[in-house]
Amino acid sequence: MLITVLAHSIKKIPKQALTIFLTGLLLAGCAWLGGRLGGSGAGVFFFMLFALPWWAIQSYHAYLLRTPDQPGLWQTFQIAWAKAHDIRYLGGLFLLTALTDFYIILANPAYALTIFCIKPDGLMGILAKAQSPILHVLIGYGFLHLRRWSLLLYLVYAGFGLLNATANFACFGYGRVRFVFLITLVAFTAYVVWRKACFSSSGLMVKHPAL
Repeated sequence: MLITVLAHSIKKIPKQALTIFLTGLLLAGCAWLGGRLGGSGAGVFFFMLFALPWWAIQSYHAYLLRTPDQPGLWQTFQIAWAKAHDIRYLGGLFLLTALTDFYIILANPAYALTIFCIKPDGLMGILAKAQSPILHVLIGYGFLHLRRWSLLLYLVYAGFGLLNATANFACFGYGRVRFVFLITLVAFTAYVVWRKACFSSSGLMVKHPAL
């Protein structure tokens, strides 16, 4: 964030630099507060969905200020939207989640994933745990390249996740993690479906009219 602020300051737009700095601090503080109130998972969740995207768009804006046109912040949002950088950001989150899943599997070998109210063990248990990081890598790679197959793969993955979460709700009742996962998955899937036009069979970048 400090590098982004410095870039805006060098371009002699101190008001925007100050706005970036203050909003960044506010979002980081909200993430910290969420972690204190709802646990570390809630803090990380807020940071990944709000604070980090804000920093990313500001960094992209600072990069565009190097171009002759030097767009304003709203134009930067339009360019990022037209070029589907929001989908690419989600792809990066999937890759990061894959690393997290892989670490959890290695650090907790006895951990068993609950699938439709049961926790398979043995070979089936290993396969059940392995599918998560593998799918996250594939979806993340596809999202980064805007491939249509990754959209279809994600929809299958999301459908399975919704059915599994609903079944676990029926078996075990309310659980904070299950509830947050279910709500997040529904919202996340709705957003991806809304942006389905970004995906193409060739993965070509969506063009912005001004570029």
